[in-house]
Amino acid sequence: MTIQWFPGHMAKARREVSEKLKLVDIVFELIDARLPLSSRNPMIDEVIQQKPRLLILNKMDLADEVQTKRWIAYFEERGFRTVAINSFEGKGLQTVTKAAKEILQPKFDRMKQRGIRPGAIRAMIVGIPNVGKSTLINRLAKKNIAKTGNKPGVTKAQQWIKYGKELELLDTPGVLWPKFEDPEVGFKLALTGAIKDSVLNMEELAVYGLRFLSEHYPERLEARYQLTTIGEDILAIFDQIGERRKVYSAGAEIDYDKVADLIVQDIRDQQVGKLTFDFPEES
Repeated sequence: MTIQWFPGHMAKARREVSEKLKLVDIVFELIDARLPLSSRNPMIDEVIQQKPRLLILNKMDLADEVQTKRWIAYFEERGFRTVAINSFEGKGLQTVTKAAKEILQPKFDRMKQRGIRPGAIRAMIVGIPNVGKSTLINRLAKKNIAKTGNKPGVTKAQQWIKYGKELELLDTPGVLWPKFEDPEVGFKLALTGAIKDSVLNMEELAVYGLRFLSEHYPERLEARYQLTTIGEDILAIFDQIGERRKVYSAGAEIDYDKVADLIVQDIRDQQVGKLTFDFPEES
């Protein structure tokens, strides 16, 4: 799946992130816990450069818990402080502020030595669309988004969002890369709903989903659809699922379009359990 997608507002978003870096102490890079690599923007490292950063694995409630722990260890080993949260239910939010304080402690110590009292941590959240940036901002702001007033070097239109007395968030647009170089990245993003179905071939997506499940979660695939066998013949799996669920067309033949929709929806609705689509050993 090759997708070209870089509209003008995305290019503008990248410029805005670069321009606003000087206004913040730290960057919160929000990524999907189900797609720790596929949902990271390859341009982020170039844009952020040496600015302190906290990786936030969002939607941890939808991801394979074992793999989430592995990914946290993976990123930590590479020097990225990482936390996992569920922004929709507000779980793990306290770890965000705690980790940000620890990352910035050396800077605060230097400020204190110079007689400067550190204020609230100023942070900017970046991430591709659908990783839950708006949900996290609203949760942190307790659904009471308000400007915190004019600050030096900040225009009146600049939107700052307060989270208690310790954290202020700079509201910024999401950023998406210009092209998915790896076709699998496109499939993984599509399976998690990050790409509009209108631009997708659902049968191709379902085939990818079945191959992924048969390789990484075969027991769940068998249990969900009461399959007698899982082989290389994807059409045979389609047939088994269609027969089990009685998904037939008017001519009493299996309706493969409907079977494909069923498979994709089951994956998205966690009917085959919590899934992680990226694995550290494949990075």
